[in-house]
Amino acid sequence: MGRPRILFIDAYDSFSNNIVSLLTTVLGADVDVLPIDPPHLDPKSAGFKDALRKQVAPYHAVVCGPGPGAPDVDKDVGIMKHIWDLEEQHLAPVLGICLGFQSLVVSCGAVVKRLRTGLHGMIREIDHRRAEEDKNVFANVPTFKATLYHSLHADIGQESVSEAEWQNAKWASPPLYPDLVPLAWTYEDRGNMVERILMGVRHREKPFWGLQYHPESICTESTGHQVIVNWFQEAMAWNRATGRKPESVLPGVEIGEKLRTTVLEDTSVADGPPASLRNDTALTSFGLEARYLSRSLDIPLHIEVPDVVEILQDGKNEFIVLDSASAKIRRTGLDVRGRYSIIALDVDETWKLEYRTGEGHVTARGPPAFPAEQDTAEEIKLGPEQTIWQFLADFWTKRRISGHETPEPFIGGFMGYTTYELGLEGIDVKLHEERRHSRADLSFAWVTKSIVIDHLEGILRIQTLSPSERTGSQWLESINDKLVHSPIWSNAMPANFGKARQHDYEITPPDTPTSGHITPKIGVPEAPEYEAKVRACQDYIAAGDSYELCLTDQTLITRPRSRFEGSLQKHPHDKTTSPSSWQLYRSLRTRQPAPFGSYIRLGRATLVSSSPERFLAFSHHGLCSMRPMKGTVRKSPAVSTLSASERILHVPKEEAENLMIVDLVRHDLHRVCGPGNVCVPHLLKVEEYASVFQMISVVEGSLPPHLTGLDVLAASLPPGSMTGAPKKRSCEILQGLEGPRGRERSLYSGVVGYMDVAGRGDWSVTIRSLFRWDDENDPCSAPGGASASDAVAGVGEMETWHIGAGGAVTALSTPEGETDEMFTKLKGPVGVFEEA
Repeated sequence: MGRPRILFIDAYDSFSNNIVSLLTTVLGADVDVLPIDPPHLDPKSAGFKDALRKQVAPYHAVVCGPGPGAPDVDKDVGIMKHIWDLEEQHLAPVLGICLGFQSLVVSCGAVVKRLRTGLHGMIREIDHRRAEEDKNVFANVPTFKATLYHSLHADIGQESVSEAEWQNAKWASPPLYPDLVPLAWTYEDRGNMVERILMGVRHREKPFWGLQYHPESICTESTGHQVIVNWFQEAMAWNRATGRKPESVLPGVEIGEKLRTTVLEDTSVADGPPASLRNDTALTSFGLEARYLSRSLDIPLHIEVPDVVEILQDGKNEFIVLDSASAKIRRTGLDVRGRYSIIALDVDETWKLEYRTGEGHVTARGPPAFPAEQDTAEEIKLGPEQTIWQFLADFWTKRRISGHETPEPFIGGFMGYTTYELGLEGIDVKLHEERRHSRADLSFAWVTKSIVIDHLEGILRIQTLSPSERTGSQWLESINDKLVHSPIWSNAMPANFGKARQHDYEITPPDTPTSGHITPKIGVPEAPEYEAKVRACQDYIAAGDSYELCLTDQTLITRPRSRFEGSLQKHPHDKTTSPSSWQLYRSLRTRQPAPFGSYIRLGRATLVSSSPERFLAFSHHGLCSMRPMKGTVRKSPAVSTLSASERILHVPKEEAENLMIVDLVRHDLHRVCGPGNVCVPHLLKVEEYASVFQMISVVEGSLPPHLTGLDVLAASLPPGSMTGAPKKRSCEILQGLEGPRGRERSLYSGVVGYMDVAGRGDWSVTIRSLFRWDDENDPCSAPGGASASDAVAGVGEMETWHIGAGGAVTALSTPEGETDEMFTKLKGPVGVFEEA
């Protein structure tokens, strides 16, 4: 016999791919995935039962997976509820997990109720029946602990059993539900009572089993995997005993998809570009057949990243600066210091690709044909089935350079940002109907000239992708000369671009200047309103709709636009105008240095970020790494050391927040890396940053040869640390909760980074940041903006800056605690308007 086949029914959970990987690796099975609501299986249609029978027939067994919602709500379980009702001659062995377990229990007449407090991300010991008896999948399994992700539980009358009778009664079928045989329990001390929670069950007659806990979680002990092995042995034994032989796939019967999917399918080089790119346009030929050239020099100790930008890029319109501002600061953690900073040069002169969700085209902006003209622009229509990611893959593939003999981490290629809303499109979450703007959700520049600073070695590398070796070498020489002949390069005294200051932890408007410009208007979230949203999140969690919701809100700062905007020159004593975005960037990197800071002016957006969180990194040979960050405590006299912060963060609530996102990230990586190719080398580690301590984990995966980092990036957005789990349902809930001010997160909760021509990439989550859009400048319409009288008084053009902040809400959260965390995260970015 060949490899066994299992059908996995997916209820749109964010841990499903982890279960598929577990089934594949532990059982050596091939697993197909089918959603709970496939179009060809409509329970209301004629012939549904026969179609479901044909769907199940080719498989040795079926697994009904976890998901949001409740087992008695049809849309939450879909076809799952009908699996239990197949006619006896068409039955297949089935294992229900979490929601699937609850669906099985409900099919037997029992009820599902809310737990007193949800147990999402909680790790508990499983009390199971070890006796070798018929159909007991826990037989001979040693004691183990497992991860729970549920707020609903099966009520089979267990609370009516006295303590004296419990030990004998707990394995017996309850009188009201004789078809259910309990196999495992766990117990939760609620202070005034102990809650008995059913963890495992089987059907007395049919080949059905169920597990309430999550066997696939990274924190479920591997000893418990024997339960899965035992279940499949029982399933195969039932098939043999009944003479059931899984059939070949019948003609016309649709089967589930394999776990591994690629966003780049049908985009091989042989396919050629879309028809709209076949013409010999400037974009089509740009960057082809380029060779990599570089030149390195030692960088003086006093030279910082902003100094290099000011020497080389003053007077430019667009910028991409990825700044490891914490590189020279002693911190504790895996990579909190960062190593490399990357500066894109002459972004004005390269091509930029922009995409807006829901639109079927890419806008390509190129350099003007003549100096006095505007940028060249092309609108490229995507094919009927083509995604933006496939378009980018095609563009990248034609310019690819082998990474084996090129230096880390970047030699040229894509640099830019995506919004949170781009990620929502990828998981089929509808945006609000009226977006009221035409801003890009993805803006990538194809960077051919750049600087890489290696802070560990003290080396600055000038580099270019040039079609001509002679032209490229001349350019390298010119940049080298411009740097070393700059006055600041040889000045042993570092420039004082920002002052360190002591500041309290209260968010206050900046001091009123002594001169003419108006004070920025800061619209901070109202604490009572935010606390109410936290309670609403917990209502959804208690109802089983989410395990964790990453709630956020936005602060809006409206002020006159700086007269010096666009200039990198310093005007430290000029109080007649607002600080420029460049001055805000310098101030933020001084206040809050971080390994993934950035300054970006691209696609009508300006972003100033001090992000501490790496989202995704990947190498040219396919190693991917994701770095979810959950659990925050701010520095204070009482919490000033790593050990003190660990005592605060290593508690069930904080660890559960991080664990849930780790399991979600594993799911995202499994989707493209495939079963058995994902691991967690670092789990629940605490790191030190300038103003806070953070708990992080590291999840790694290995890509198959035909896939690239673009696959992982597309499959993983939006970042799980900014959504909660399950991702799709959580995002839908948050869309409604975050209200008018947070209706679009925009750049906040998106990602910033690069993918170079060799296939290497590094992307950070856009948090601890401030951003603005060029088109949001109407003094009468900007939320929280200046009044019309301000404009009449000569204030001039206004601008609105956005600062997002929030945190993960769980069943154990308190509204006051979550609100305090939100304001803690808000403090650094808001502070730049106080001191810049």
